[in-house]
Amino acid sequence: MMRAVKGRMTFGASLLATSMLAGIPAAYAAETSAPATVEELVVTASKREENIQDVPAAVTAISTKKLEDLQIDNFDAYVKYLPSVAVQSSAPGFSNVYMRGVASGGDGNHSGSLPSVGTYLDEAPITTIGGALDLHIYDISRVEALAGPQGTLYGASSQAGTLKIITNSPELGVFKARYDLSVNSVNHGDTGYSAEGMVNIPVNDKVAVRLVAWDQHDAGYIDNIKGTRTYPSSGVTINNNAYAKNNYNEVDTVGGRAAVLFDVNENWTVRPTIMAQETKSGGIFGYDNSLKHYQVKHFLPEGAKDKWYQAALTVQGKISDFDLVYSGSYMDRKINSQSDYTDYSYFYDTLFGSGAYITDASGKVIDPTQRITGNDHFTRQSHEIRLSSPQEWRVRFLVGAFQQRQTHLIEQNYQITGIDPAISVTGRKDTLWLTDQFRVDRDEAVFGELYADLTKTLTLTLGARAFQADNSLYGFFGFGSGYSSRTGEAACFAKSSVAGSPCTNLNKRAKETGTIYKANLNWQVADGKLLYATYSQGFRPGGINRRSTLAPYVADYLYNYEIGWKTESADRTIRFNGAAYYEDWTDFQFSFLGPNSFTEIRNAGQARIKGIETELSWATPIDGLRLSGGATITDAKLASDYCGTVDAKGVPVKVCGKPQAPSGTALPVTPKFKGNAIARYEFPWGDMNAHLQGAVVFQTSSWADLRLTERSLLGRLHGYQAIDLSAGIERNNWNLELAMTNAGGIIGDTYRSSQCTPTVCGQTYIRPLRPRTFSIKFGQKF
Repeated sequence: MMRAVKGRMTFGASLLATSMLAGIPAAYAAETSAPATVEELVVTASKREENIQDVPAAVTAISTKKLEDLQIDNFDAYVKYLPSVAVQSSAPGFSNVYMRGVASGGDGNHSGSLPSVGTYLDEAPITTIGGALDLHIYDISRVEALAGPQGTLYGASSQAGTLKIITNSPELGVFKARYDLSVNSVNHGDTGYSAEGMVNIPVNDKVAVRLVAWDQHDAGYIDNIKGTRTYPSSGVTINNNAYAKNNYNEVDTVGGRAAVLFDVNENWTVRPTIMAQETKSGGIFGYDNSLKHYQVKHFLPEGAKDKWYQAALTVQGKISDFDLVYSGSYMDRKINSQSDYTDYSYFYDTLFGSGAYITDASGKVIDPTQRITGNDHFTRQSHEIRLSSPQEWRVRFLVGAFQQRQTHLIEQNYQITGIDPAISVTGRKDTLWLTDQFRVDRDEAVFGELYADLTKTLTLTLGARAFQADNSLYGFFGFGSGYSSRTGEAACFAKSSVAGSPCTNLNKRAKETGTIYKANLNWQVADGKLLYATYSQGFRPGGINRRSTLAPYVADYLYNYEIGWKTESADRTIRFNGAAYYEDWTDFQFSFLGPNSFTEIRNAGQARIKGIETELSWATPIDGLRLSGGATITDAKLASDYCGTVDAKGVPVKVCGKPQAPSGTALPVTPKFKGNAIARYEFPWGDMNAHLQGAVVFQTSSWADLRLTERSLLGRLHGYQAIDLSAGIERNNWNLELAMTNAGGIIGDTYRSSQCTPTVCGQTYIRPLRPRTFSIKFGQKF
């Protein structure tokens, strides 16, 4: 099998290389006629459409053309081209996003901190506590990355930055349609495919409909090999013969999007949209570092079904000379999952003899193998209204109000087949531990920005956002009363408050209010040259610790000091933008697995982050040759000792004999250097247009955990350089593309984790880059 795959990949590589070499002479023969220009980018970072060169902020945008050129179709594919963004991703749809090094390495637990980076679909937030939605990228206008605190305009979950995915709106008076079909072969894996399509239908001169659909199968490449495991206490030996399988981490994604544009009159438009997607994934996406690459040895079924939809409404219009925008949305997301928890069972039995307490009804010690069955139901409702003055006024303003409510119904059932009903959670067969909770996060805010043209070239911006956050968590978590006399059912104080739970042992609420500010001064030095300086604040609300001995964690704040530049040559052939920043992150929230792999959140003192971001685009003198790239250098470190404790008031203890991470320790997840470089050459080839493209992404190493002991056990995330190559032709309305991603077959480290506390579970899993993948894609436009 592997020999056949290798043969297919070698043939594909040879074909691609031959196509590229054939076009090289044309590059040297190209006429240096009137030079092309860099692509104009329009973004909505400031809640209005502007040329990216006029926005006095660090914004990176990937346009429709670039998304298609780079064959970006999912979250992992576009994040690698955003240098300021770092990710912890265990599987599709289970990703924690960080920007500018503002990362503590939290595990994204359902009872943990809210995200520090907000994700938006058009005007509506789609961030959930379970991670960013991995929505399929097709017929998308652009992806925007807004680096640094965006708290004034975007709120609590935009403490460190914001990602925006902007869809293509219906177009009036024009019929358009397209489809794209592709097939791919994955080295060390199997075959995948995708089918995508779009149609834009003008109903009349005032109404248009846009429909988009996709169906994609991603081949697996992780092998679950045969193996056994023996538990010390019971002497039971288990095997995985029933579940051993090659390429078992397959992913199937199907979805669609519909939008209608009503052009009510010359001043008002209404756009309702709905998007839905279902992703089914099998296996896990990391390999066992004690085995060969791309191998694990698991003993129970694993996988997830992630199903969601979002309905949204955007109304835009004018009241006199003022622009009014309303956006409202409702999102519903359900995740059903199965996980093998054998590592937990084995290591706790080996180190602590926990298997001796796992018995059947007769008192006999049995096989303690655990599995987790999860059912998560998220909802999110948001409303925002904004009013802005005419842009030609010398003193302008934008004011608005925002309200949202997000919920999470959490059910996680830790099961062992055949355990004594007396030690099982009441009403739950074979359940050693149950989490059955309901979480509600509410926040409301009023915000505004004032823009004053001090001179024709100097503009001052002042902004503020007053917020109120309200977080509640109630329900049940823990063991049955027959297993523990202190926790779980033994700690209940009320009847069941969540359907399916035996009783209530958790009912906590945390409220918080505050105001954050922003100041910006930008100077239009000359045409195509802008300098700016910014002071801004970002926040993330505090919340609840379930463990009764721990105080609630409080809000953490980010204070950003930034200077930046936007430059473009007079002939618009070169664009060079960048920013340098210094950030103080105070009382930052740190989520980790404590005793019994129980999530704890602590405020961890202070961190300081320094960095530089740059991006370059160049339409070279060689006709058809374009070069672009971006890079960031991030120096993110603790500015005080992390002792792992707080005082009676919940304030982090910063002086202790043996800190878990001393001052100067590098923050986890974010590499010190991350960047990308892209070269694309477009040229005529007979009666067709052709192109060659090469892209490289690179990053240095980083740590998986903040604490010194845990990071040494998990190991360092190794740096890597990965190359993507493509070649294609197009004629009239059709196009054909050959591509090879990760052409060098780099393994790469993108995420390291263990099933439980690293000091107990001595098994590290490493999520690699997707192996070398060769694809062929055909499309038509009408």
